[in-house]
Amino acid sequence: MPPSNATVKDKAQEAEITEKAQEIEAVQVDLNDPDLYINRELSLLDFQARVLEEALDVNNPLLERAKFMGFVGNNLDEFYMVRVAGLKKQIAAGVAELPPDGMTPAEQLAAIRKIALRIMTEAQESFQNDLVPALDKAGVHILNYDDLNQKQKENADSYFEEVIFPVLTPMGFDPGHPFPHISNLSLNLAVLIRDSREHFARIKVPGTLPRLVPIKRSSGSVRRDGTVPHHHYFVWLEQVIAANLHILFPGMEVVESHPFRVTRDADVLIQEIEASDLLESIEQGVRQRRFGSVVRVTVNPEMPDHIRNILIENLEMEPNDMYTLEGPLGLSSLMSLYHVDRFDLKDHSFIPSIPESLRGDSFDGNIFAAIRKGDILVHHPYDSFLPVVDFLQLSAQDPNVYAIKQTLYRTGSDSPVIKALLDAREAGKQVAVLVELKARFDEESNIGWARTMEREGVHVIYGLLGLKTHSKMALVVRKEGENIRRYVHLATGNYNAVTALTYEDIGMFTCDPDIGADATDLFNYLTGYSNKQDYRKLLVAPVNLRERMTALIEREIEHQRNGDNGHLIFKMNSLVDKRIIKKLYEASMAGVKIDLIVRGMCCLRPGIKGISEHIRVISVVGRFLEHSRIYYFRNGGNEEILLGSADLMPRNINNRVEVLFPVEDSKLIHYLRDILAEYQRDNVKARLMKADGTFERIRSKADEPRLNIQVKLFEIRQSEK
Repeated sequence: MPPSNATVKDKAQEAEITEKAQEIEAVQVDLNDPDLYINRELSLLDFQARVLEEALDVNNPLLERAKFMGFVGNNLDEFYMVRVAGLKKQIAAGVAELPPDGMTPAEQLAAIRKIALRIMTEAQESFQNDLVPALDKAGVHILNYDDLNQKQKENADSYFEEVIFPVLTPMGFDPGHPFPHISNLSLNLAVLIRDSREHFARIKVPGTLPRLVPIKRSSGSVRRDGTVPHHHYFVWLEQVIAANLHILFPGMEVVESHPFRVTRDADVLIQEIEASDLLESIEQGVRQRRFGSVVRVTVNPEMPDHIRNILIENLEMEPNDMYTLEGPLGLSSLMSLYHVDRFDLKDHSFIPSIPESLRGDSFDGNIFAAIRKGDILVHHPYDSFLPVVDFLQLSAQDPNVYAIKQTLYRTGSDSPVIKALLDAREAGKQVAVLVELKARFDEESNIGWARTMEREGVHVIYGLLGLKTHSKMALVVRKEGENIRRYVHLATGNYNAVTALTYEDIGMFTCDPDIGADATDLFNYLTGYSNKQDYRKLLVAPVNLRERMTALIEREIEHQRNGDNGHLIFKMNSLVDKRIIKKLYEASMAGVKIDLIVRGMCCLRPGIKGISEHIRVISVVGRFLEHSRIYYFRNGGNEEILLGSADLMPRNINNRVEVLFPVEDSKLIHYLRDILAEYQRDNVKARLMKADGTFERIRSKADEPRLNIQVKLFEIRQSEK
C-alpha cells in the first residue's frame, strides 16, 4: 500500500527537523571551554590596575590621588595575604581541581608575579616621579632624610631621641640570638654592624608611630581669595631611624642598613566542626595570623645579595617571592596623608540628603508612619545613613516595639548602630544580633562588639556552621493596636556609619507583610534550626538564590524567543560563578541584551561572536566605592528589580547566607532603572571590558557631554533639596 500524502509530508518535516538539529549541533559551542573564562586572580589584579589609574589621573585632587595610591598598596597586601597564600596552599596540598579558565595554581602564581610586579613598579615610579613633585609644588613636602636642611635634620634627630628611640628594640642574629620573628605587614631595617667582625641585626619600624614624621608646618603666601595655605613637611620614619643607628649600636660601626617589608599568609582557617567554641577558635586564628608563612618580601635595589640571602633562608621563603622596588616600601601608609588639613587638595565635601518622605511637610518624625505610606529607598552616600540610625534609635525608645533582630558584618568602631541596640536592651526589649565573627580582617572588632553586647544581655549569635552570614537586615517587631506589624530594613551594604560616606550602597525600609514574614523565618534559620525552602519574596543563599536567579535569567531567554526583547542589567562587585556565567552566555546566544556593571572581578568574556556578542561589561572606579548589587529583569515590560548583599560568586551563592529582596514600588523601580541607564552612559569613570579581560576608559566624543555618574547622582540630590 503506497504511503499517504500525510505520511510523506510528516517524513519530510521530520527530515527537515533532523537536518536543522544537526546544523545547530554543528555550531554549538562548548560552554565549558576554558578559553571562555578569565582567571579570577588575574581579573582581581586588573581591578587593582584600575584603582592605580585613579592615583595617576591628574584630574583628581592631589590628596585624593595619594589616597588611591594607598588603596593600591592596601589592596595588594590583602591580595597576597589571602589569594596568593591560598594558591601556595593548593600547591602544597597537591590540589588538582582547576578553575573554569583551566590555569593550574603554579601557572597562576607565575602570571601573578609578572602582573603584580608591573603594578607595584608603576605605582612606585608614579609616586616618586609624579605625585611627590606635584605635592611638593602644592605645599605638601614628602622629603628624604638626606634632602633635609640642617634645621630639619635637627628636628628629626630630636624626634628620634625623644620619641622613636625608646620604642625601638634592635634584635641581633648569631648563635646566641635566633633569627627574630618578623610579623605580618611589618616594615623593618636589616642592619649590618661591625666590631671585630660583622653582625646582622633587625630593627622593626614601629607601627605605633606615624610612618610620615611631621617635622615642620608653615604658612605660605596669601592667595587671591585671601586664604593662606599651610605647608606641611614630612620625612620617612625608617630613614630617620637609619640616620641614627649609631645611637642604637654605640661603639659599633654601622656598615649598612636596608629596609624590607614582609607579607604573610593571613587567611584564618577555622576548623569549625572541631571547634567547641567558635569565638575562642577565631580569636586563636587571628593571633596565629601573625605567624603565617611568608608570601612576599619587598626590598630596595640597593640591598646586596648577602643580606637578601639571609632573609630568604631565615624567612623560609622562595627567592621569587622577593620583589625589588625603588622608593619607600608599603604605599598603604600614604592613606594617612589624607588627614592633612589641605581641603583645597581634596574632593569637594558634601552633605548627604534625607529622602523626601523622611523630611517633607508630611513627615512628623515618626519613621514607622512614613514606612507605612510606602517603601523608602536610601541611596548612600548621596542619601544620609542617619535614617538607618534613627530607625534603630526610635525602635529602641518606642514602648510599642517588642523586639529587634539584626545581622552585623562590619560595623566599624564607635558604632551608633551598636549603641542603639544596647539602648534597646536597656529599655527591656528583646534584642537578637547575629555578629559574623568570620568577616575577614574585622574579626577582632566583631569579637569585641559581640562580648560587649553579651554583657548587656543581648542575644548574640556567632553565625552558622560552615557559612558566613553576609546578609544585611534589621527586623523590628512592633505592636500596633491589636496587631503586630513587622518593619524591615534590608540593604546592599554594611551597618557602618563611616563607610556609608564613601561606599555606594542602597537600603530599603518596608513593612510589606510577606517580606516581614520572610525576615522572621530567616532569623529563625539563623538563630535556631530550620530547613525552610519556600520563602515568599526573598532570595536566600544558600537556600533558593541560585535556583531563583537561574529561573529569572531563563525567563528572560523565553521572552526573547517569544519576540519580546529580553534585557538584563546586573550591577555587582564581582562575577565569578561559572554556572551563572554559562547561563548569561546562553541568554546572549538567544539574543538577550545584557549590560553588566562589574566593579571588580569579572570572569566572563564579553564580545565573543556567537557567544557573548550581546554582552557589554563596564567597570566604574571613582570617588566612591561602587558596592551596591542591583539585578534588573525587563520581564516583557513588567520590570523586576532585586537588590541585596550577594555578588554572583560561588562563595556568595553556596557558602554564605545572602539575601536579595524585590523592589516592587513602581516609582522606586523607575528610579533604579534610570540610574542603571546613567551608569551605562558614564564616559568619565567607566571602563569598557574587552574580550581579553582588560579594560579601556570610555572617552566622551567631541559632541558628547562628559558624564560622571557619581557626580550626576550628587547633583540630582542637591537639586532635590
